[in-house]
Amino acid sequence: MAKPGRPGAAKGGKKPVKGTGGKNKRSLEGRGPTPKAEDRAWHPAGKRKAAAERYAAAGGKGRAPSSSGQRSTSRAKKDDDTETVTGRNSVLEALRAKIPATAFYIAQRVEMDDRVKEMLSIATHREIPVMEVTRPELDRMAGFDGVHQGVALKVPPYEYAHPQDLLEQVIDRGHTPLFVALDGVTDPRNLGAIIRSTAAFGGHGVILPQRRSASVNSAAWKTSAGAAARIPVAIAANLTAMLKEFKKQGVFVLGLDGGGDVSLPALELADRPVVIVVGSEGKGLSRLVTETCDQVVSIPISAATESLNAGIAASVALYQVATVRGQKTS
Repeated sequence: MAKPGRPGAAKGGKKPVKGTGGKNKRSLEGRGPTPKAEDRAWHPAGKRKAAAERYAAAGGKGRAPSSSGQRSTSRAKKDDDTETVTGRNSVLEALRAKIPATAFYIAQRVEMDDRVKEMLSIATHREIPVMEVTRPELDRMAGFDGVHQGVALKVPPYEYAHPQDLLEQVIDRGHTPLFVALDGVTDPRNLGAIIRSTAAFGGHGVILPQRRSASVNSAAWKTSAGAAARIPVAIAANLTAMLKEFKKQGVFVLGLDGGGDVSLPALELADRPVVIVVGSEGKGLSRLVTETCDQVVSIPISAATESLNAGIAASVALYQVATVRGQKTS
C-alpha cells in the first residue's frame, strides 16, 4: 500500500533542479554602497567637483572653486543658479580673471571696440561658447534696470572666501591689512560700489555676514565695474565673533556712524591694520558690532544732509585711510 502524499502536494510536480538555489542571489544583494556625493553628477557636491575640474583644465589663476583643503563659505543657492554679468568693463574683467564662464553673449551688429575684440579673443581661446543674440534678448537677461552695452557673460555662483584666509594672505605678503565689513547692507548695488572703492583705494577684501546682507549677484557685479573679479569677498558666519578674532590678531575695528566719537580727518589708526565696518543707511551699526569697535568714526557732512549711503561712506573712509598711508610712506 502506497504512502499518502503530503497534503497539498500536486502530482507530477517538477523535481528540484541542481543549482537553482542561487537564482535570485543578485536581487537580494542590493545595489552596493552609495556613491560619494562628489561622484554623483546631479548632486551639488558633484557639480562643484565638475566645476573645479573645468576650472583647472582652463588653467585658472583667479578665485577658483574651493577644494577640501581650503576654508570657504558659501550661501545656500539653487543647484542651477547662475549669474549674468553685463557691461563691457565687468564682462572683460571677469574674462581676464578666468572666471569659469559657461557662455558669452554678444548682440547682433554690436559696435566692435577694443574691449569687445578682446572679449571675443579670450572667449574663443578658452573655448567658451559665443552666442549671438538680439538686443531684446540681452535686455531680458540684464533685467529691468540693467545696462548690458551689447555683451553678457554667464558665470557660476560666486565662490566666497573665508575671512581668516584673507587676513593670513595679506599678512604673508607683508602688507598692512585694510578690509571693509558690511553690517546690515542689503542693497547689492551698494555692495558693488564698495567692492569698486575697495579696489580703487588699495583695500584687500570685503567681508559680509552670513545673514541679512547683500550678495555678489549680477547687480553687484555690474556696479563693481569688474572689480568683483579682483577683490575677494568673504562671508563671516558671525560678524561680531569674526571682528573679535581679528582684534586678537592686531587688527583695529573702525565703525562708521554719524554719532561717532572720532572725526574721520582726526583718525590716528589709518596706518594700522584696520577693518572698516559700514552699517545700513537706515539703522546704522548694530549694537553688538558697535560695542566691538575700537573706535566709532563719523564723517563730517553738511547739516542739510541727513546721512550718506553705505557705498559713499565707505568710499570716503577708504580714501582717507589711503591718503594717510600714502603720506606716511612717501
